[in-house]
Amino acid sequence: MPQMSPLNWLSLMIISTIMLYLFLTTNYFNLLYNSNNKKSIKEKMKINWKW
Repeated sequence: MPQMSPLNWLSLMIISTIMLYLFLTTNYFNLLYNSNNKKSIKEKMKINWKW
């Protein structure tokens, strides 16, 4: 079993953190953008919670 070096592990953590951050911020801005339309927010919540 190959052992990962600390540098590879650190870069992997940084990439995953950035991806998660971008995902959360885009969802947040979409909600802000559609804040005047409550129906679309409810539909998005249904889509998000129905995995």
